Amino acid sequence: MRALHRENHLIERIGWLRAAVLGANDGLISTASLIVGVASASPAKHEVLVAGVAGLVAGAMSMAAGEYVSVSSQADTEGADLARERKELAEQPEAELDELTKIYVDRGVEPALARKVAEQMTAKDAFATHARDELGLSAHVVAQPVQAALTSAVTFAVGAAFPLIIAVAAPAGTTAWAVSIGCLFGLAALGTIGARVGGADILRPTIRVVFWGAMAMLVTAAIGALVGRAV
Repeated sequence: MRALHRENHLIERIGWLRAAVLGANDGLISTASLIVGVASASPAKHEVLVAGVAGLVAGAMSMAAGEYVSVSSQADTEGADLARERKELAEQPEAELDELTKIYVDRGVEPALARKVAEQMTAKDAFATHARDELGLSAHVVAQPVQAALTSAVTFAVGAAFPLIIAVAAPAGTTAWAVSIGCLFGLAALGTIGARVGGADILRPTIRVVFWGAMAMLVTAAIGALVGRAV
């Protein structure tokens, strides 16, 4: 008897991976940009650090709240659809069986075989089958608000801590440059890690995140310098 071929599909990671990558990137880019902007306006290190810490705390809380509200709305919609589907299965089982048969036929299954498959799948677990094949919902794509909120908050804080550490360690007068250069390398590492964990090509995600991070820091540095001169 041949051994079963075991597969580990990376789509199972999508629930937390999206929130983790978004949180870490946002934390690093937004806090680095804030520090670079303040450092360009004023060389006083205590002002830079206060701004950085405030950005870390506010950003982490904002990310957690935003993710929780957003994903909760998605979860509410999914819950309503599932409740409606459960009711229709109880009240109109034959119509739902016809609907499931048509789904399989549309996917290329011969009608008689599609009917037999629909009947067997319905007999095993009608609700799970309709949730998956009609609504497109399964365990790895169902919204999880708490998981998304906690993941985003923690990874944002971790990402934001990186430019803060560089700002603390940088010699006086070099904060903006040190944070900019260090964080570009940090963004490249994040892009690589995110692509590797997600099983995607490394080059494009890395270039993408480094480019937009560089643009964010460049713009805030320019604004900070202009404000500093005006004040």
